[in-house]
Amino acid sequence: MNSQSEEDYLKALYHLQMESIRVNTNSIADYLKMKPSSVTDMLKKLAEKNYVNYQKYKGTSLSKKGKLVALQIIRKHRLWETFLVEKLGFGWGQVHLIAEQLEHIKSEELIEKLDAFLGNPKYDPHGDPIPNEKGRIEKMNQKLLIELKQNQKGIITGVKRGTASLLSYLDKENIKLGDGVKVLEIIEFDGTFIVEINKRKLTFSEKICQNLLLETYD
Repeated sequence: MNSQSEEDYLKALYHLQMESIRVNTNSIADYLKMKPSSVTDMLKKLAEKNYVNYQKYKGTSLSKKGKLVALQIIRKHRLWETFLVEKLGFGWGQVHLIAEQLEHIKSEELIEKLDAFLGNPKYDPHGDPIPNEKGRIEKMNQKLLIELKQNQKGIITGVKRGTASLLSYLDKENIKLGDGVKVLEIIEFDGTFIVEINKRKLTFSEKICQNLLLETYD
């Protein structure tokens, strides 16, 4: 059984490997806010368990075994975020830290029942894909609001870059996952979108439109 600390390292490596195949120790230390010497000790421990491929001065990468564990942790994290937002009414900006704690629950049966209870969602509240029980991630089929044209419609599936200020704004305006959006007008001068959501007319800046993810339909 993996410790919470080991799981945090594997998840961090998964995210960091999206930018570089091999990740250096300082990058991991910065990401986790740990001392490089402590990171090195943990990487050696994870290498002994065959979770990572570690070479001194050459960086670290996840092994096949380590990647699967990382994806399972990410799966739990994103399912818990979805549950907290959809079923308990938490705001988009509130759920990350809570899910950080819940992701370390070991019961596979609980997670499978949670997944079924939520209707096997493909995305979490921030628009990130949820791995299935085998660690597979379905290809995302989403568009940013900025890509839509006048009179096009879509359903909100998440945000591209969930800054605290954006998530706070969405919570304040009571904009939720699953809300339908129709583009009423696009102001060419400054990229402003006038949209209809839940029978309300709202004005979105270009920056908001560049970060709001939707599943589109005609």
